[in-house]
Amino acid sequence: MDAAVQPALRFPWETPPARGEAIEVAEGILWVRLPLPMRLDHVNVYALDEGDHWTIIDTGMDLASGREAWDALLNGPLAGKPVGRVVLTHHHPDHIGLLGWFADKGAEIWATRLAWTLGRMLQLDHNDLPPPQQIAFRRLAGMPEDMLEGFAKEPPFNFSQCTSPIPLGYRVIEDGGTLRMGGRDWRIHFGHGHAPDHATFWTDDLVLAGDQIIPGISSNVGVYPSEPEANPLGDWMASCRKFRDIVGDQLILPGHKTPFHGGAFRLTQLIENHEGALARILTALESGPKTAADLFTPVFKREIGGSQYGLALAESVAHMNYLHQANAVTRELQNGAWVYTREKS
Repeated sequence: MDAAVQPALRFPWETPPARGEAIEVAEGILWVRLPLPMRLDHVNVYALDEGDHWTIIDTGMDLASGREAWDALLNGPLAGKPVGRVVLTHHHPDHIGLLGWFADKGAEIWATRLAWTLGRMLQLDHNDLPPPQQIAFRRLAGMPEDMLEGFAKEPPFNFSQCTSPIPLGYRVIEDGGTLRMGGRDWRIHFGHGHAPDHATFWTDDLVLAGDQIIPGISSNVGVYPSEPEANPLGDWMASCRKFRDIVGDQLILPGHKTPFHGGAFRLTQLIENHEGALARILTALESGPKTAADLFTPVFKREIGGSQYGLALAESVAHMNYLHQANAVTRELQNGAWVYTREKS
């Protein structure tokens, strides 16, 4: 870890819980970790003791390894008590994947209206090959034609591949409300940018932050074919500023990495990370017009390829939408792609 970060971010636990084990991070709150089959190889889930059952925050993906991990947890550190309630932070598959599995076992579902709706919708959206809208979106973003040709022939990721069927009924979580969990009253604050209506839960000493406040990595903030003119980066930075205004020295319980103190410092880092990328983009555009796909190096400060390309392209488009809607750049179509030019001051 960077020495400059160490005094501002404090990590009470250096080692995460092993598979099938749990760490008590506060009275009646267990931190468990579930496997993911990707570069970010884990997701954090929190179990809150309700006496005769558990409330869990998020679920992990619906994978054989995830179900096996849950069986070990339920028969081990969760003391044989059932999961009576699942509370979702947002709709991404590593957080919502086993929702239906727990519902089939009798758990009540609590979610934001958009998390539940988007999850149900995405489960129905199955494609054997990328649909024309995805190909058109990547072409507009500047993906090279040879890569685009290969992409068009590859089976896409389908949400239903790693999520169990989402049940029809649920209870809605409202921004600004409160929710009683684990003997505590949690204030609910929505964030945006990484996922719409992302729920976070706050007490005076704890924050269940999901993917809104993570140490060490920045959550993906991307634009996708479903809403190609969206400005999630503007939403993300506004949410970071809102949370920075209300956070104290709570223990932050994130969806990935390890719990930590220093929320205000981390939120400032997250804001400055994107402000720096925007400044580097504008500098890069001084040498001439570029597509979103041309700007990976100024956005990420490194080359991007392989399995990371799609997420990187989505995030690069998010930065260009932000700058375009702020009138910092103009754009025009050239050879089927948006090409951006820096506005002269």
